[in-house]
This record gives sequence, structure tokens and C-alpha cells, in this order.
Amino acid sequence: MIVDSSALAEQVVGDVIASAFDSAGQRCSALRVLCLQDDVADRVLTMLKGALHELDIGRTDRLAVDVGPVITADAKGIIEKHVETMRGIGAKVEQIALPPATAEGTFVPPTIIELKQLSDLKREVFGPVLHVLRYRRDDLDRLIDDINATGYGLTFGLHTRLDETIAHVTSRVKAGNLYVNCNIIGAVVGVQPFGGRGLSGTGPKAGGPLYLGRLVTTPPVPPQHSSVHTDPILLDFAKWLDSKGLRTQAQDARETGSQSALGLTTELAGPVGELNLYALHPRGKILLVPQTADGLYRQLAAVFATGNAAVVDTASGLKEALASLPATVAARVSFTADWRMDVPFAGALIEGEADRVRTVSKQIAALPGPLVLVQAASTAELSKNPDAYCLNWLLEEVSTSVNTAAAGGNASLMSIG
Repeated sequence: MIVDSSALAEQVVGDVIASAFDSAGQRCSALRVLCLQDDVADRVLTMLKGALHELDIGRTDRLAVDVGPVITADAKGIIEKHVETMRGIGAKVEQIALPPATAEGTFVPPTIIELKQLSDLKREVFGPVLHVLRYRRDDLDRLIDDINATGYGLTFGLHTRLDETIAHVTSRVKAGNLYVNCNIIGAVVGVQPFGGRGLSGTGPKAGGPLYLGRLVTTPPVPPQHSSVHTDPILLDFAKWLDSKGLRTQAQDARETGSQSALGLTTELAGPVGELNLYALHPRGKILLVPQTADGLYRQLAAVFATGNAAVVDTASGLKEALASLPATVAARVSFTADWRMDVPFAGALIEGEADRVRTVSKQIAALPGPLVLVQAASTAELSKNPDAYCLNWLLEEVSTSVNTAAAGGNASLMSIG
């Protein structure tokens, strides 16, 4: 979670305490790193530490208890070892004193640790431990880059009253669920479809419009595309195919573009005072492993239709098939002889029969980084079916939830009644 100097400190504290310590921090969506702008860090930290010491830890069959035990003795040991390691590198540590009632059981005191840099945190600590990092406003973009560079992207929070900051940060951070001026736990099915990106996500969002479609042959309620515009790179690619006399391939590319939901943004139903948006973004770099020129053109059409970049396996021997690409299109295409040099990939498209697909899939599975969603089609299938590759699987789902009442009021509330 990033908090800037314009944020309402009282609201920040309430949302941070809930996000970091509810369920003893044992939620996949729980807040692990809080980034405070230097100008307000001391004040917010003082308030947070005060709120921390108001928490009641104990057996959760008592309604007055705020924080219960962690799940196992092993988990308790891992968390305690982490806290001691942080002390050992000179980090400031603030903890609640455990009451006598917690003498038996796997209780870990809610803890705040002040980091000097994000790289001090080597792994996720699954428990009631909040790490705090200070940043300067001028270094905001560098901070976002550091967060993205971790490779993890499940939940992200932002507290600010500046619309420009909301737009800037949410457009750059790579996370599946974004929360603005609210806590980052407790996603509601159908309101905040839940799922991450990169190392934090392997499939469609739970409670989202693409989820059920992964379990059946025909998606029951496909996303609507009426407000979506075709990526201009795809149109340039289709024109290039036309110029090469490949009119059928050009038409197929345009048809692929018309089926893409790239850029779809829709508002989901939710409570008054909250704005919930669902959007489909490009996934990133897609590895292409073609066998034929036509197969490569089909793969590129799918990649460009979804706003992604293509990394083509040079072992395909098809580099010459793209020798005269226009500069706009060529900027989205690269070639690789060593796939490990280009990881992480956000997806892969393979052309070939079962044995080849099996061999290539094993090579992809052995790559470092996040799991790669592989799609495969035979040359014959590609020639008959323009939809051989599922475009929705090449798009990233992003849910954004905004507390519209947090930044000084919600004009829509005035129209009620």
C-alpha cells in the first residue's frame, strides 16, 4: 500500500490495521508492505503504533479479541525467526506484549517493522507482521518499479486525495486487485473479482466474467466488446499482410481484432459510496513457437489483437517471414534463441501436433518465474479455425475498488431520495 501526504491519516490507520492484522495476517490479500511518504511518515507511524497497542490478542471465541493465533507451530517459528532477522539487520521493531492467556498456543504478537529498503524483505511473511517503508515524493515512480520488480501482484492499496496520483499510480502498478482509499482485504464475488498477476496469478479471477468460461466449452456470458477499439498495431500488421498479397491472412487478422476485448472497462454493481471497475489489459510478452509462416501470422494476430508484445522462437526458422515488417509493428516483435534470457513470459502460443506441444510445454514449465499459460493448436486447426487461440487468455483482468466518499465526499450521494 502506498500512502501519500494528502491522505486522511485516520482512515489510513484504520484500513492498515484491518489489512495487516485481521485474521492474524493470514490472508493472501493481507497487507505486507506499507509505503509512507516522508512528509507524513512520522505522524502516521505514531498513530499506527498507538492503534497497534489497542489490539487485543487471544482466543477468537471471545468477541473482544482482535487477533487470534497463527495456524501452526511451524508458522509461528518462521514468523518469529523473521522478526529476529530484521532486528539483526538494524530494523526498528514494534510489538504488542503477549498477555498471559496466550501462554499456550501459536500466538504471534502483531508487529510493525521499519525497513530501510524494499530489498531487505526477501519473502512473504504470512502472519501479523507489517513492514513499513518511507519514500520521497520524487521517488514515487522508482518505488512503483521496485514493487513491480518483485514479480508479485495480488493486492495493492493506494491512499491519496489527488485524482492525478490515483490515475498515475493505478496505471503503472502491476497487481490484479487495486484498492483506493480503502482496506485491501475481503474482495466480494461479482463486485471485486479476485486474482493476481505474475507470481500471484495463474488463471481467471474468481467471481469474474471469465471464470466459468474456463470450466466449460462455451462461456455462458462473454464480456461485451461494444466499447472496445482495435489496437492500431494490428491494423498496421493487417495492411502489411495485404501488401504482401496475403489477403486471407490479413482478413483473418482483422477478424481476430474484432473479437478482442482489449481495453474493456465496465463498472460492476456495489454499495453506495464505492466505485468498482473491471478492466482487461494486455498481459505482456507472449512467447511464440510456430512451425509455419501462416501459423506465425495467426499467432501474431492474436498477440497484437490483445495489445501484447511477441517474442518469436528463432528455432522456428521463420525470421525471414517478418523481414519487411513496418517499424510500428516490428517494435512489438523480438526474437529469442535462449528463452531464459527473455523471462518472464505472460503466455505462450505453440503450433504443432501433440508430441511437439508436449516437448515445448515441458521446456516452458522449466523456465524460472511465474507459471506460463500455454495455448496450442495444430497447423490444420489454425487453417480452419480463426479462434484456435483464446484471446481472453491473453488479457489481464484488473479490478479496481475506490472509496468515493473518502476524498471529501461523493456527489452521487446527493442525488439519492
